[in-house]
Amino acid sequence: MLIVMKNSATAANIDAVVSAIQKKGFSAEKLPGKLRTAIGVMGNEKYVEQDQLLNLEGVKEIIHVTKPYKRVSREYKAENTLVKINDDVIFGTDEPVIIAGPCAVESQEQFTAIAEYVQKCGAKMLRGGAFKPRTSPYAFRGLKEEGLKIMSKVGKNLGMPIVSEILSLEDLPLFEKYVDMIQIGARNMQNFDLLEHVADLKKPILLKRGMSATMEEYLLAAEYILNRGNSKVVLCERGIRTFENSTRNILDLNTLALIQIESHLPIIADPSHAAGRFDVVPLLAKAGIAAGANGLIIEVHNNPAEALSDGKQSLTLKNFEKLMKELNLISS
Repeated sequence: MLIVMKNSATAANIDAVVSAIQKKGFSAEKLPGKLRTAIGVMGNEKYVEQDQLLNLEGVKEIIHVTKPYKRVSREYKAENTLVKINDDVIFGTDEPVIIAGPCAVESQEQFTAIAEYVQKCGAKMLRGGAFKPRTSPYAFRGLKEEGLKIMSKVGKNLGMPIVSEILSLEDLPLFEKYVDMIQIGARNMQNFDLLEHVADLKKPILLKRGMSATMEEYLLAAEYILNRGNSKVVLCERGIRTFENSTRNILDLNTLALIQIESHLPIIADPSHAAGRFDVVPLLAKAGIAAGANGLIIEVHNNPAEALSDGKQSLTLKNFEKLMKELNLISS
């Protein structure tokens, strides 16, 4: 439920409404905006005596949020949420944020070479896997803590924030120490215990859509995070599994576009995991930006033929540079 305040409402009026809501046993969240100030009311499964609230000084109207996802919906918050990583990296503005790097961190030399090149091309953040969820138990599963240390060192040297995927609750201290933004991967989108514990770190979170998740399931997963008091969530459309097997997944631009209507959270696209092959990645990247994505996360490797993970979908350094030049034409 939303309580919309009049433009003439004072800070004292707003505080009085918040106090009245809390006395009824509900939680209240102030939602200041350019056009209005609203107060979000949560925990009101039981009946609320609206007349009492409408009679409070400064109250204009009460709006019921009809979506199953509350805090992430535009009904709850009309204006776009901006997720700030640092002064140079803010998701949700008109400027797309490009995240680039290898699927997996293999060595400091490898990660440094890739990081320096993608930064020169205009990437603002570095990606890299230290803990890798692999279908086969025999595949390379990452350097673990050493991988995070490498990413952190290189990122700090270049002044670029890093994002990496967490798989287990036991690794929370490592991600709190080394990582600027924590990724929840597709396989863990509905690992609700992990979502809540990562949310409690209060760090920015990159939440990827599950490979078979509906939009409602996806936004409800984000709701778990916001419900813990962490609104620093960036959504990521990374493709869903369908009957089509010519590519790894299908980049769902329908849902990417619809989420921008349904939710105030920023959303980016992952053309690498959608395509599963490098030659399709540039076209999907452009399509994602054209559909309104707030950024891209792209896998780049200095020698894809020898990559220990997902080399087939990784762009070479030169191909990434070419794509960035083309994206500048689209996003300008």
